[in-house]
Amino acid sequence: MPRKKVRNYSVYTKEACRLLGLLIRNARKEKRMSIEELAERASTSPNFVRRVEKGGLTGEIGVAFELAFIVGVPLFQPDTSEGAKLEVLAHKIHMAKNNAALLPQSARKTKEILKDDF
Repeated sequence: MPRKKVRNYSVYTKEACRLLGLLIRNARKEKRMSIEELAERASTSPNFVRRVEKGGLTGEIGVAFELAFIVGVPLFQPDTSEGAKLEVLAHKIHMAKNNAALLPQSARKTKEILKDDF
């Protein structure tokens, strides 16, 4: 049986996937969506959503972009100079982590309050 080829990714690619995952997770929680709800809307599995949110490097990029679109994460910004790209990613990851610390660990829909005082 042939061995699976191991793919090497650049630091920039790894950090970009990590950032995209953090941004998707934060936006999902801000919208009070569960992983299961997001997976259903994107026609994918909850496990794939979890992998993307953890910065996973495998899977379909189109589905990852769809997850970002559903929760409102902008994908493309004007390019910066070549030398500053990793610094920009590191800064954005730091900011996303700080934002994540302010969000709840899990997302639950708020219960509707029944207004029966006619």
